Amino acid sequence: MQTAAIKFERFQHSADEECQQRIIAAREKLGKRLVILGHHYQHDGVYKHADYTGDSLKLSRNAAEVDAEYIVFLGVHFMAEVADILSRPDQIAILPDLAAGCSMADMANLAKVERSRRELSKLFDFDEVITPLTYINSAADLKAFCGDHGGIVCTSSNATKMLDWAFARREKVLFFPDQNLGRWSGYKMGIPLEQMPVWDPDQPMGGLTEEQIRNAKILLWKGHCAVHQMFRPASIIKFRNEHPDGIVISHPEAPFEVCQQSDYVGSTEYIVKTISEAPSGTRWLVGTELNLVNRLAERFKPEGKIVQFMSHVICECSTMARIDPQHLAWTLENLVEGNVVNRIHVPEHEAELARLSLQRMLDAS
Repeated sequence: MQTAAIKFERFQHSADEECQQRIIAAREKLGKRLVILGHHYQHDGVYKHADYTGDSLKLSRNAAEVDAEYIVFLGVHFMAEVADILSRPDQIAILPDLAAGCSMADMANLAKVERSRRELSKLFDFDEVITPLTYINSAADLKAFCGDHGGIVCTSSNATKMLDWAFARREKVLFFPDQNLGRWSGYKMGIPLEQMPVWDPDQPMGGLTEEQIRNAKILLWKGHCAVHQMFRPASIIKFRNEHPDGIVISHPEAPFEVCQQSDYVGSTEYIVKTISEAPSGTRWLVGTELNLVNRLAERFKPEGKIVQFMSHVICECSTMARIDPQHLAWTLENLVEGNVVNRIHVPEHEAELARLSLQRMLDAS
């Protein structure tokens, strides 16, 4: 029976350990009605409660396959949207803290993308020449835009494969919101840098000349991840000088020069797998979010592997960090009482188009 919703203020100043016990107790009461999905960048204090962990592609598949009534996402807003879009209508997606957003996703919004489409349509038929391709780190309405205009979604795991899909259909790609992932993926496919100019949505015609646009294969949206943007080639040079046998691995959201100087570049799942399969005693410099790097360092310490964080400054995803034990305990205890808090629900007309672009990705990958 539903009761009045429990207010978060009752949890706000609770100690982490108390919240841990309350999370465990609530999970036991909810049983199979609940599934928790956790992204690699989450704090251990909540990550350890996840039933499934992974990167965006893996968790997207989990969201489409789980059978629970409640899907609680330990991540950020766009991830919970994907869970809502891919799950059944009778399932409920929940984000423990609605303030857990993504600064990269915020760099591209539907108004700017629509305006860009109108500007590009002055030069050619957008829907015949350009495939819109959005990184999964984007709002549902941008995934819907891609669904409506013959486009597709990608993750850091499958971006080159999705670019192949796009080029098989049209001549050019508008890639948003992360220019670093788009540039690195295009570079791996052999596309010259001059054919991947940056499209600045705040400038007329993206700040580009007509010749640059017509010559482009990929128009890279002017956006980036604030965490990965902090990594620098100087850190790699210092590491190699100190540890000539060391190995460098980076996420493709890092700047192009960092990816160029890395031995391996790939998604969070790829980073975990590569270090996991490496010989014992190897030393790694890792260019991705701090929580994952710290977790890898602890996990592989018994094997004699040394895992170091690339940046000299703290690079933690501050919005991911908003999902803490207090918010998770509050969310689950409300579910026990029959109250749904912080539900993420994408309007059906938008969800239908977004589902189309996501399904294209899942089918193609």
